[in-house]
Amino acid sequence: MTAVTAAPPARAVRPRHLAGTGTLLRLALRRDRMMIPAWVLALGLSVSGMGASFEAVYDTAAQRAGLAASMNHNGSMRALYGPVFSDSVGGLVAWRMAGFGAVLAAVMSLLIVVRHTREEEETGRQELLSAAVVGRRAPLTAALLTALLANALLAALIAGGSALSGRPAAGSLALGLALGGTGTLFAALAAVAAQLTESARLAKGLTGAVLGLAFAVRAAGDAATDGAGSPLTWASPVGWSENLRPYAGERWWVLLLFLAATALAALAAYALTARRDLGMSFLPARPGPAVAPRSLSGPLGLAWRLQRTTLLGWTAGFLGVGALFGGIAKGAADLVGDNQQTREIVERMGGQQGLAEAFLATMTGLLGMVAALYAAGAVLRLRGEETGERAEPVLAGAVSRLRWAGSHLALAYGGTVVILASGGLALGLTYGLSVDDPGGQLGPVLTAALSQVPAVWTLTGLAVLVYGLFPKATPAVWALVGGCLALGWLGPSLKFPAWAMNLSPYSHLPKLPGADATAAPFLWLPALAVLFAAVGLVGVRRRDVG
Repeated sequence: MTAVTAAPPARAVRPRHLAGTGTLLRLALRRDRMMIPAWVLALGLSVSGMGASFEAVYDTAAQRAGLAASMNHNGSMRALYGPVFSDSVGGLVAWRMAGFGAVLAAVMSLLIVVRHTREEEETGRQELLSAAVVGRRAPLTAALLTALLANALLAALIAGGSALSGRPAAGSLALGLALGGTGTLFAALAAVAAQLTESARLAKGLTGAVLGLAFAVRAAGDAATDGAGSPLTWASPVGWSENLRPYAGERWWVLLLFLAATALAALAAYALTARRDLGMSFLPARPGPAVAPRSLSGPLGLAWRLQRTTLLGWTAGFLGVGALFGGIAKGAADLVGDNQQTREIVERMGGQQGLAEAFLATMTGLLGMVAALYAAGAVLRLRGEETGERAEPVLAGAVSRLRWAGSHLALAYGGTVVILASGGLALGLTYGLSVDDPGGQLGPVLTAALSQVPAVWTLTGLAVLVYGLFPKATPAVWALVGGCLALGWLGPSLKFPAWAMNLSPYSHLPKLPGADATAAPFLWLPALAVLFAAVGLVGVRRRDVG
């Protein structure tokens, strides 16, 4: 007989955790071949071209110096934009964009990372990819590299465009790195949120809440001091962006804060992804009752169950922001001297009915523009239900497409009213308390906040139209909303032409409180919103689902 010798045990092979990263990176770049260039070009060219607008509006050094002095001596304006560190053209560009641009770069980054991590797991595509030779950390690495590349392109475009416009190269590079560094940091924070949460929507909401808190903390710190030296400002990544001080004696060491925070967040994300199963999360959904409540017997109850956390989070956020800015609104009239330039800026943004009321009108307008982000997300939840293959089981029963879509749209339209009412309530109440007239101020400010509803509904209807007729183009909805936000935030102070401002529905609303209001925009804007939504719902009814 022939002896059979047992084979020696196979040596354990260390898994290739990063295997397939290059392939996933190419796939992510291909999928984002429209979204990333749109974000980078829109934001980068806006920053690079803003210097020409400042040169046209404030064409003398004396005017720019007067603007800088006025802004630095006004707590309300510092809360909005931060302090001015230099009255040069480059310094004014950095003043306007170091905070606002950093927020937009962060939004771009969190959308990229969540899309290629948690969203891939939620839809089941990552499980199919992981069945091949794909390392455990490869999807996260590819997502972070995609966001890093987008932010590097943004920084390069800002630095190169600003330098070619004649501004100092060092300041141009610092401004680009400030925005790119903030975006990269929030990409890493979004990676952490993607490990903690069970859904892409919740991951975006959690990272967005951190971003909103960072902006609010920065605003509170800048309102308290005139040199960005408040501990609150230093506690916020958005505050780091302005404290890098482009064009004003750059503080290059601030970049180490971005580097350290990004590294810590990325390491945390890698540690978390190694300790969970694919598709699982560290904050899983609580098990539901054995018997579904009666509220889930229809599509409206299901839509509420899916979107209630988001709506409650937005409501709490608007309450906090309204209280913050209501508390500093009184300072809008406390300007040093009688600077006509500052008055003109505030009046172009909020109307000519007095500085305090103009500031309140600016704040309610800002709440209205931000509310469109909630509404767009609520509408696009329909697309998420389709691509996640959760819509088909619902529609396979006795639920019609219009009833299913209408349930989510009810929360999009109704939720807009709720969050704007909460923001207006907090804004009016805190401002009224600061001027010892809560009863007299609450009503007008609340009305001003609710007056933004027609414009938000118009953009909501436009989102429904895009979703219904062009479902694969739904990411373009964010570009439309972001464009309106940029027009409202930058257009008045930089004197954008009337035809450009009129592209935004917000430009057609009266600047309440205090301004004379006509009924016309409150009639034709909702009518336009209904038309857009009707056309979109016709598309939903006729096209294939998924």
